Amino acid sequence: MNVAVVGTGYVGLVVGACLAETGNDVVCADVNRDKIELLNNGIIPIHEPGLDALVARNEAAGRLTFTTDVGGAVTRSEVVFIAVGTPPDEDGSADLQHVLAVADTIGQHMTGPKVVITKSTVPVGTAAMVRDRIAQHTEETFAVCSNPEFLKEGSAVNDFMKPDRVIVGVDSDRAREVLTELYEPYIRTGNPLIFMDIASAELTKYAANAMLATRISFMNQIAELCERVGADIRLVRKGIGSDPRIGPAFLFPGPGYGGSCFPKDVRALLRTADDHEMPLGLLEAVERVNARQKRRMFHKLAQALGEVTGRTIAVWGLAFKAETDDMRESPAIELIEDILEHGGTVRAFDPVAAGNARRVFGDRIVYATDPYDATEGADALAIVTEWLAFRNPDFGRIAGALKRPIIVDGRNLYRPERMAELGFTYRCIGVPD
Repeated sequence: MNVAVVGTGYVGLVVGACLAETGNDVVCADVNRDKIELLNNGIIPIHEPGLDALVARNEAAGRLTFTTDVGGAVTRSEVVFIAVGTPPDEDGSADLQHVLAVADTIGQHMTGPKVVITKSTVPVGTAAMVRDRIAQHTEETFAVCSNPEFLKEGSAVNDFMKPDRVIVGVDSDRAREVLTELYEPYIRTGNPLIFMDIASAELTKYAANAMLATRISFMNQIAELCERVGADIRLVRKGIGSDPRIGPAFLFPGPGYGGSCFPKDVRALLRTADDHEMPLGLLEAVERVNARQKRRMFHKLAQALGEVTGRTIAVWGLAFKAETDDMRESPAIELIEDILEHGGTVRAFDPVAAGNARRVFGDRIVYATDPYDATEGADALAIVTEWLAFRNPDFGRIAGALKRPIIVDGRNLYRPERMAELGFTYRCIGVPD
């Protein structure tokens, strides 16, 4: 099948490469010339495990190409995925200008029947808006449907190739047939391809991310309560996670959620509810808890040090999660800004996110070459991201590099009992000091 994917960010690039992998002829289009030039030169502008090999293999096979000619990509394709960004507006709503601009381009370059698929995360009613914009420019037959993405950064390729479910909102038999053909190679093991109406599909994406964000904020509040009452969040998690009605996923306490999805999707859902005069007090609380949680690591650090002014803090992890270089709304940003505001200095290390971190902090922090370089001469170590390389470090080397053996661990990577035996002052989440 001839497929166009408009947008080459985390979603569009993964979607295009994975569809090419199953034999489709895919062109990925983007108005960003610099990004397309990088891709045409074999350089992947994002860090996503397995994506570079997938792109290279399908480019070499001639099934995957990249272009800035969005209109040309639309003209040659039977199916068009819209996978452009929907950043939050000032009021928290999703900014749809890029989605609607693509819709205009599609309408202007229609040369026959097409199926248009909104893959971007968009609020309820967007597919109808896309349909109206396309129809303003053409009398050709077309269908618009919603196919929200459920790709986790760091495992996006595997999530697409082996999905736990595929959600599709359709209102035509033709769209159902096309989406069934496209996704059949990925659901042969029996995971469901779920068809529903378009509005329900659009809302499903937001509801799923809001539920996950709620679990994170809930556990972070229970973790703080554990610290106050003398309970251990590690044991509480096992206790409630063993209940099959709850399950263990997304019950880890931490420094707060970040990234490109949860923060903006919770805000967008709140805005949608507000537009329909329905308050979502639960999600308002989820947001407040998360904002507060992002400040707790600094408070723990200040308590352990006694004074941040004039101190050097080593920070391990800058990306919002492991296996990505994405800095968007990372808890590390809040922590580092607090340290700098209070007169401290930062030596930071992240395996892949240093380049994006420079766009955030510039030369206001020191970028270490490895984890131990970050700790050299520092007064304390703060761990923000759960990279595997941080899970079993040389603690003797850390203790020798730090001026004081203080570790504030936002990911609960180590056992407090062992850290005490090693002579560290160790502060983590949800375990009493």
